[in-house]
Amino acid sequence: MTTTEHTPTTTQAYLSAIDIWVEQRGEGPDVLLIGGLGDSVEAWQPQLDALPGSYRLTAFDNRGAGRSPLPDGPLSLAGMADDAASVLRALDIPNAHVAGFSGGSVIAQELALRHPDLVRSLVLVSTWGRPDVYARSVMRSVAWMAQHAPSERAFLEAFYLWIYTRRAHESGLVAQIIEEALAFPHAATPEAIQKTLDAFVVHETLDRLHAVTAPTLVLSGGQDLLIPPLYGRAVAEAISGAVFEVWDEEAHQPFQEVPEAFNARVDHFWREVDGAGS
Repeated sequence: MTTTEHTPTTTQAYLSAIDIWVEQRGEGPDVLLIGGLGDSVEAWQPQLDALPGSYRLTAFDNRGAGRSPLPDGPLSLAGMADDAASVLRALDIPNAHVAGFSGGSVIAQELALRHPDLVRSLVLVSTWGRPDVYARSVMRSVAWMAQHAPSERAFLEAFYLWIYTRRAHESGLVAQIIEEALAFPHAATPEAIQKTLDAFVVHETLDRLHAVTAPTLVLSGGQDLLIPPLYGRAVAEAISGAVFEVWDEEAHQPFQEVPEAFNARVDHFWREVDGAGS
């Protein structure tokens, strides 16, 4: 492990044995954060900044995102879930509350199915269990935009129409996020986006989710154009005891748009899970 920064509460490191970049903050019950398409650990900044007082949060760059290199050959959800498991084991974390958004949520599903001993609970944000014609078309459209947009800015401006609420566009939040993304030196390449979407578009867990035993919270945004709530509802109905909530005024990424509400909700859920297990 090559460590680039260390303070009493924050560690950023490249885990050379598994070729994965990791950031860890805080102390307390373990939480693993899994990002979506092309997103680095910085996507979770509102959680990494606010929750370390109560939890030890671990976030990592999926392969081809941020500082984790893109391997040769195709990506698969099974392989990405195994990467998440490898992160936990490399850091000697016996189990964790796992939260994933969008593509990270389907990786989290596979993690719970393939490595159930590592998953204390699941928070699945903007999730799906089986892409239908609409979802596959959306994903292929995103891949096309990444390949053919005249600039990175043009791609982000088009893609973020699917991701954020009208409120976030009007307030200037989306413009700020775009500027931050353009300044970030480790943006995912069109090839990495294509390979990742190739894995997401064939994702199928709906018929297997009955095997998930971890307490599960599924959150969907009522304004989500990319993955509307019907997909999250199907996931929640397939997992015994799962709690399903639609946040009517939110879109694909409420953890960024309304981080205080999101952080309070997941904190309450994790405390309930830990209380039930104590």
